[in-house]
Amino acid sequence: MASLFSGRVLIRNNSDQDELDTEAELSRRLDNRLVLLFFGAGSCPQCQAFAPVLRDFFIQLTDEFYVLRAAQLALVYVSQDTTEEQQDLFLRDMPKKWLFLPFEDDLRRDLGRQFSVERLPAVVVLKPSGDVLTLDATDEIRRLGPACFANWQEAAEVLDRSFLQPEDLDDPAPRSLTEPLRRRKYRSLHRMRFQTWSHGYWRRGPPPKARNFLIPGESRVFPKRWQNREIKNQNSSQ
Repeated sequence: MASLFSGRVLIRNNSDQDELDTEAELSRRLDNRLVLLFFGAGSCPQCQAFAPVLRDFFIQLTDEFYVLRAAQLALVYVSQDTTEEQQDLFLRDMPKKWLFLPFEDDLRRDLGRQFSVERLPAVVVLKPSGDVLTLDATDEIRRLGPACFANWQEAAEVLDRSFLQPEDLDDPAPRSLTEPLRRRKYRSLHRMRFQTWSHGYWRRGPPPKARNFLIPGESRVFPKRWQNREIKNQNSSQ
C-alpha cells in the first residue's frame, strides 16, 4: 500500500504536522491496513455534512476509549480544495491520526483521475495490496457506521495483528506486563459508572456538575447543603 505514495510526503493532522517522508514510515502507517482515501473539499456543503460522520466512524474504530486495540485502518485526506487555507480549515477539527497530502502535491488531482472520482465527497476503500475494495463507501458508512469495517476486513483478508504489541507511535510502550489489564479494568469501570448514571441510580442529590459518576455501593461525603436536602427528601417520602 505504501507504494501508492512512494516518493511522496504524507502529513499527520496533529499540531506538529509530522511528515512521513521515508519508505519505512509510510510502510509502518499503511502496510497491512485498509486505507480510506477521502476525497473532499471545505467549500463543498455535502463534504461539510459528511465529515462529522466520517470523523466519528474513524474515532470509534481507532480510539482506545472505544476499542481495546485500534483497528488496522488508515485514512488519507485527498484535498480537492482550491486554497491551502480551505484545506487547513477543513482539517482543523478532524482526528490527528488522519494523514493528508501537501496542498502543492499534484498527486491530489492524479488520484482523483486514477480512481474515477466524479463527485464529492467520495471514500475509496483500498485493500492492503492496493486493489480497490470499494470505489465509494460514503453511503455504506452513513448506513452501517463502524460495522462495515468487519465486512471490509473479511473481504480484504487483512491479517489480524491483535496478538502483537502496538505499533502506533502514539501508543506508549507498556510500563509493566500488567498495564494492559489495568487499562481494560479502567475502561470497564468507566462504562459501569456511565451506565449507572444513565440508568438513573442518582435520582436525588447534587446536579451532574457537582458530583462524580459513582457505581452502587460507592460512598462519598456530599456538601452539607446536599445532606440536608437528602434528609428532607427522605422525610417527605415518609
